[in-house]
Amino acid sequence: MIRRLAIIGVGLIGGSLARALRNAGAVGEIVGCGRGKENLDKAVELGVVDRYSHDVGEAIRGADMIFLAVPLGAMRETFAAMKGHLSADAVITDGGSAKFSVIDDCREVFGEVLSNLVAGHPIAGTENSGVEASFAELYQNRRIILTPTAETADDALARVQAMWQACGGEITLMSVEHHDEVLAATSHLPHMLAFGLVDTLAQMKENDEIFRYAAGGFRDFTRIASSNPVMWRDVCVANRRALGKMMSHYLNEMQELAQTIERGDGEALLEIFTRAKQARDRYIDGVLDSTE
Repeated sequence: MIRRLAIIGVGLIGGSLARALRNAGAVGEIVGCGRGKENLDKAVELGVVDRYSHDVGEAIRGADMIFLAVPLGAMRETFAAMKGHLSADAVITDGGSAKFSVIDDCREVFGEVLSNLVAGHPIAGTENSGVEASFAELYQNRRIILTPTAETADDALARVQAMWQACGGEITLMSVEHHDEVLAATSHLPHMLAFGLVDTLAQMKENDEIFRYAAGGFRDFTRIASSNPVMWRDVCVANRRALGKMMSHYLNEMQELAQTIERGDGEALLEIFTRAKQARDRYIDGVLDSTE
């Protein structure tokens, strides 16, 4: 049972955590924090949080669990605002899509990696944002990656695991470095492809006609280009090393594919497409089942 949960950033991710814990009867008081008054007022109205503050230090006062759902670019500033206000029993965790930058920001602010910090990443989401987009079932049967460091206290890790299990999540432990490499390939790269494709087509003179005749496949593939631009800017900057390597690898693959098409090599194309279909079918059949 979490006595008091402080959520810094009450949007889709933070709001859904609050709803899930509330439904599970696993939390007492929930305090929200953010800059947008309208969004926070709506969070109170919807029962997502009990009260809120625009001040991080005030919001976390007395909290035994703190969830950071801010953009990665705001993480260091948030840690700095928390300094001097943490309760002795407070555990800090987050939902950021890159983990090395979170650990580094903590070290820069506190001079060390805190033992009560359990960096995490729920592999769940939609293209929508704001507290009104949140829902209690978001984490049901979704993978929750936790990346404890050598400094992480066992009790802190156990408490964060229990929190996510109460939400219906499936916990996976992973190193910080491996997390960032895996997510660069499976989440960050697909978002870059969607953003890049839509931006390329939008800049073409005949873009109105192109979008008018877009078929279902185009809509499905580019859905994630409707995701929060600020969040994804921060993800790219935070995970630029791993993402840069993955994008270079993909560019090489695309160049080879383009050359294969130019040669009219149907056999090679069939081999590529068959291999990709088989891999995708295995994914759909349940080897993996996750979203952004």
